[in-house]
This record gives sequence, C-alpha cells and structure tokens, in this order.
Amino acid sequence: MPGKRSLLAALALACFFAASAQAKVTRIEITSRADLLGGRSFGLAGPYEKIIGKAHFAVDPNDPHNRVIVDADKAPRNARGEVEFSADLYILKPKDLNRSNGAVLVEIPNRGRKLMLSTLHHAAGSFDPSSEAELGDAFPLRQGYTLVWIGWQFDAPLQNGLMRLYAPVATDSGKTITGLVRADYIFATKTFDASVSERNHIAYPALDPYSGENVLTVRDSALGARHVIPRSEWQFARMIDGKFTPDPTHIQLKPGFEPGRIYELVYRSRDPKVVGLGLAAARDIASYFKYQSDAVATARRAYALGSSQSGRFLRHFLYQGFNADERDRQVFDGMFIHVAGAGRGSFNHRFAQPSRDGQPFQSLFYPTDIFPFTDREQTDPETGETDGLLARVKAPPKIFYTNSSHEYWGRCASLIHTTLDGKADVELLENVRIYLFAGGQHGPGPFPPVYNAEREYLGQQRLNPNDFTWAMRALVVAMDRWVKDGASPPPSQYPRIVDGTLVRPGDVEFPKLPGVGFPQRPKEAYRVDYGPQFKQGVISLEPPRVGKPFPILAPQVDRDGNERAGIRMPEIVAPLATYTGWNLRDPKIGAPEELARLSGSYIPFPRTRADRERAGDPRLSIEERYSSRAAYLGQFAEAALKLIKDGYLLAEDLPALLNRAGEHWDFATTSR
Repeated sequence: MPGKRSLLAALALACFFAASAQAKVTRIEITSRADLLGGRSFGLAGPYEKIIGKAHFAVDPNDPHNRVIVDADKAPRNARGEVEFSADLYILKPKDLNRSNGAVLVEIPNRGRKLMLSTLHHAAGSFDPSSEAELGDAFPLRQGYTLVWIGWQFDAPLQNGLMRLYAPVATDSGKTITGLVRADYIFATKTFDASVSERNHIAYPALDPYSGENVLTVRDSALGARHVIPRSEWQFARMIDGKFTPDPTHIQLKPGFEPGRIYELVYRSRDPKVVGLGLAAARDIASYFKYQSDAVATARRAYALGSSQSGRFLRHFLYQGFNADERDRQVFDGMFIHVAGAGRGSFNHRFAQPSRDGQPFQSLFYPTDIFPFTDREQTDPETGETDGLLARVKAPPKIFYTNSSHEYWGRCASLIHTTLDGKADVELLENVRIYLFAGGQHGPGPFPPVYNAEREYLGQQRLNPNDFTWAMRALVVAMDRWVKDGASPPPSQYPRIVDGTLVRPGDVEFPKLPGVGFPQRPKEAYRVDYGPQFKQGVISLEPPRVGKPFPILAPQVDRDGNERAGIRMPEIVAPLATYTGWNLRDPKIGAPEELARLSGSYIPFPRTRADRERAGDPRLSIEERYSSRAAYLGQFAEAALKLIKDGYLLAEDLPALLNRAGEHWDFATTSR
C-alpha cells in the first residue's frame, strides 16, 4: 500500500500547513516531496529536497494593499469577506535549512516555465528538474539558496509542468461582465486558421461569434492604415480532422493569412479572470517564506528573478506597490529584472492577456511600453502627467536591471535611464544598478552559431551566441553581498548620452558590411489611449488611439560594429565576429526591413586579409588580429581576468569560459 501511504502523508502535511498558516498564504498543499538526485550533496548546503504542490491564498479586497487589484471587489468571497485563489508552487530547498545561506530566490515563471535553470545553472531546460543534466552545475544550490517558483499567470498554455494561477471570475453583482478583447497576428507562411490567443495560451472565447461587433483588419506596418476584411471571408473556426469546425477561440480566413502582414482581431468576450491576483501571489508567497516561522521553508532574505515577460511583471509589481505586504513589511530585498527593457505588461486590468508583450513587428500597442519608464518621477511634456516606476514603493528593494543590446532595439531600454525628450541621462537611485550586456541578444543563441530554424523568428543573419549568463552568476553573488553585508555591487555599466555611447539610431556608426542590412528604426514606445477608464483597469478602446512616440536611443559601436559600453564579455573585447542585438527578418517570411523577433546577429570576421579584400569587408580579418590560437586565448583570458577583478565574472567560471573560447577559435578559423 505505498501509494496510499504517500497520499495520506501528503494530506497530513497539507493539513499541518493549513493549521499553522496565519499569513495570506492560507494553506500549502504538498502533493510530492522527495530527495533531489537521490540525496546528493550540493556543496556546503548538503542534500536538497524537491517539494511540489499548490499555495492557497486569501486577500481582503478592501485592504488598502489590495485595492489596486482590478476587479478583486467583483470576485466571489468567503465567509470572512476574502477572495480565495491558488497557484502552483515548486520548491528546491536544503533538507537542513541550517545549512542554507538564509536566502530564498523566487523566480517568476516566464509563460509558466522555469528559466533560472538554464540561465544560472547552464542546465538543460526542464519543467521538473530531476537529472544531472537538468540541474547543470547547480550554481545556486551550491550557494545554499532555496529556489522557489510560483504560478502567477492564468493563461499559461495548457501543458503539463507549466506553473499557473487559478483565479476566480469577476461578475457585476452576479451579472456577467463582457468586454472587448484584441488579438494580432503576423505569419511566416500562408496560414488558414489560428488561435485568438498568443502562442497557444488560454484564450478568451468570443461571446457571439456571429456578431457584427467582431472586426478583423489587415495592414502592412505598425502605423499603417487598417483595411477591414469582409465578414464573409472569415469565421470563428478551426481545422479538426481535415475540416473547419466552429470554435469561439480560433479564427479561419478563407483566402488565408499572408506572411509578413499584420492581422488584427477585435471581438467581445465574457467572464474576465481577476488577473491581478498573480501580483498578490508573488507578494504573499515571498512574505510567507520570510516572515512565517513555521513555513515549509524559511529565509531571512528574499530575492526575485524575472526574465523577459516575468521581468516586465516585476517592473509592474514595483510600479503598483506590491513590494510591501499587508502588514507593510518589505517583501523582496532584491530584484533581478532581466531583459525587460522599459516594459511592464497586461498583468492587472480587465480582460488582460498576460501573454501579450510588445515586439518591433508583433503584439503591437498592448499596455507594455507605456509611461512611466524611469524609477525617478518625470513629467511627460505632452500629457502633463507626472509619475515614476518607484513612486508608490514603500519598501524599495535593491534592483539590478540587466538588458542585452536587443532590448535597446526591440524593448525601448534607453527609456529607463534617459529624460523623456531623449536629451539627457537620468541619475540612478542609490538602490539601483543598470547593466547592459554589450552585444547580446534577448537570450544567448546556441553555439556553434546557427540560422534560426523557427519560422516566426527567421532572421537574415546567424543567431548571436554571446553568452552573458556567466556575468549574471557573478551578479547573484553581488546582490546577496549588497543586501546581507552592505557591500556595494560592481558599478553600473550601460550606455550614456553624456559620453557619446548612447545615440540616436541614425547616428550609430555601424560599418557597411557586405550582405548585412542595418535597422531603419528600433521598436518605439508610444503615448497610447485605451479609453477614459484605463487608470481604473478597464480598456474601452480597441484598437487604442496611438499618439506621439517617445525618443528611443541606441548603443554606439566601435569600428567592428561591437558596442562600446556595458559589460563587454571577453567575446567582445577579443572578438572573432560582430555581435548585435538586432537581426532583420528573412525575406521569405515577409517584411525584410523589420526586426526579427528577439534575435541578434553573429557576423563572423573574414579569416584572412585576402578574404577581407575579396569581400570588401572593412573589418580586420582574424589573421590580421591574432598571430595564433594561443595569442587569441591570451587576449581572451586577459579580458576575462579583468572582469573577474571588477566583479562581473566569477573566478570559478574561468576554465569554462576559456574552453568555450578555444571552441570558438576552432569554429571561426575552420567553418562558415
């Protein structure tokens, strides 16, 4: 009867934590608890255990800390007047917490996924890390961290292992709430049907698939004129068993969607989820670990990590004042906000789609890149509005904003540290550091560098393999020392207007390289009008009215096309190629002058002087730069040692970096 005993044990644990919980985490439901890797030790922290389950929450919508949660007052309540909800929970913790480093690292899952494993562990991706390969070198575990993932996104794809939020539906005193929903699409090949959601996330279904209120348009550029597609040419349907079947969550276009064009659907739906409870889940789970003495895992310090979508979530979390719990205690002591650029997101409004972001040529005009952008307050000269990202933060954490160069081209990153006219730098707050990973793409590409095989991401150049995640490990160490010991972290490294390393995109002195186009424009952030109730969390204008853009600036480059400012990894200091944060779309998927999604470029140097002269390449060849493989590795090592000395790399990672450098030399001098 081992299965029955395991179930009874799990139920007993769930009951224990239900009885002991006093915070807004009302119950921890543990469904699985086991030794990690059979009880293997991880450095001084010793063996770890894996705990899987759900966290159950209750919030009072009338509490001042919760009033910002849109429609929380319209959700069902329990006998105490509280709104109940739950979220998936996943924990890796030292079995003996006395051997931990006293810190919990909470990753906000990106679309339900655990990205920290590949970012900090250099591990294979996994929804349930259970093998050596899926844990990599287990860097945070060897440091003694408790690792936590909490579901916050209600519309994460329906795939086993993804972390999600289970939120209630809002009603108007029991009556159904309806509202407008917008979806946009850009296809890489001719397509005949598609989900109304983003990338197979859970969709809001059409209220009445046959209503004339549902409108589908097409245009050829972000600001281009929309052309209404006749209702007779499309319907809410999907292909099932070789035939189109009515479906309120999919649309079919009879002539087919053409690649490289922007299609946009506006329709009415019903039953909005209380999406903003995801923000409360992140707040209350961190508070639980820090302040609940009998929590399943306890910690003295709490850090948050968010990448891309979940980095934007953390910016939104800060902006709406969630870093203080209901007793006004600081929640997160430090935050790693990674590759979020200047964005926030659709994380707390009615009919919000947290899956939507804002790309240079896709997911356009969602409430992502909207004012304010800087931590300090600024006044928008166009609207007269004064605001700042940290204006409502009662308990500000230490913050690292880390971006690749892609975020300056594709995520409006310059706005987080410039004035709104784009003419001056903004002084950073004492609790903030900004780091640009020079010559990086949104997430490092594979090595050896390849052309992207995913249709919607196809670019004209090979993906950029510049692996800046080694520097992120050093920053984890620096953050903990900053919070625990008060030791200042390495100085900010990012481009500035004052020294000429941040310029207008047209002033970037990128070399003219054979077969390489240069972007005509970066992604822009606009003043967007979503209707008079948007400040209260209700969008009534779809599509929204788009006003004037904010000025976007880009990092200046050297004569090789590599960026001059930021944390310049050894690959940039001793280069074998030009590394960019942008890549233009392949002509075969349409719109070749637009930026490819989330991609950078790897443009190798010519091998020899003869190759350079034959191609008309202005960059020095590899043979003109380095007399031998050993000479190259020497320059690479010198650059790495400088970064180690300055705190941007860890000494323990030097052998792996040098091994990669040798592989890169062999590739660059023998392959193309």
